[in-house]
Amino acid sequence: MAKYEYSFYPGCSSERRASASNYMTSVESMCRHLDIRLNEIPDWNCCSASIGYCEGGELPRHVMNARNIALSEQHNADQDIVATCAACWLGTKESQERLNSDRALMADALEVLKEGGLDLHFKNKVEVRHMVEALIEDIGYQELARPVVKPLAGVKVAGYVGCQTNRPFGIDGESFENPMYLDKMVEMAGAEPITDYEQKVTCCGGALAFSEPEKSQAQIKDILESAADQGADMVVTPCPVCQMNVEVYQEQINRRYGTRFNMPVTYYSQLLTVAYGSSVSDAGLDGQIIRARKLEDIASS
Repeated sequence: MAKYEYSFYPGCSSERRASASNYMTSVESMCRHLDIRLNEIPDWNCCSASIGYCEGGELPRHVMNARNIALSEQHNADQDIVATCAACWLGTKESQERLNSDRALMADALEVLKEGGLDLHFKNKVEVRHMVEALIEDIGYQELARPVVKPLAGVKVAGYVGCQTNRPFGIDGESFENPMYLDKMVEMAGAEPITDYEQKVTCCGGALAFSEPEKSQAQIKDILESAADQGADMVVTPCPVCQMNVEVYQEQINRRYGTRFNMPVTYYSQLLTVAYGSSVSDAGLDGQIIRARKLEDIASS
């Protein structure tokens, strides 16, 4: 039996061949080192982030999340729900709070769920948590550092939290203006965090990437420029949307602004997995568009 066990909601972006499938690879490797078992919610569905952007309506959005919570109650009873995606975490947590506080909304949601043969109880105190919450609150920095066998010496990292893991809920005990948990995780892995990284909680413009790309790319440029100006070797994030946006649009930004960005954008789980002694493939580093060569060199040493 694993030391830590959670009901796991991977979300769409972590599926095989999706944009964050390498994130999932690194999370699985990290969890093996930390004796964490992730019990995937059977037949889970999208968190509704996409229909939220498209004004799909309040009830459908909350019902989609309620369905995942109901399936978790049914199959992984009494286990906290853990999501690796910031949007999945935010949407599911918001729906849980709204349904708990709005009787009319809950009644409507239960009626829809009943048509699918599901019910929702909220009988226990199951929480919806981001993976970094579970790591920090349940395991703690000291224990997270214990498996490190390859400290990431000589790697300078800009910890980019983004907006969705910071507002409105945030990580317990952290400042909304200057959360330090990513910096602590970077330092724990043996790398050097840029603690005064000024773009730490700036939105990556993900919601504007298609509708107003010039605005989105202007924000990404600031995120990259701040990291580069402070000598970062890479950016690290807990959010798949942030990772994708900040990484994949660098070529377009270079053409638009005449810049020469080539900044790797990685996940906290990749840093930890490499520090724990895993290979390039186990850390999902071979799934990067912009290769994190310094991490690859350490993983291969």
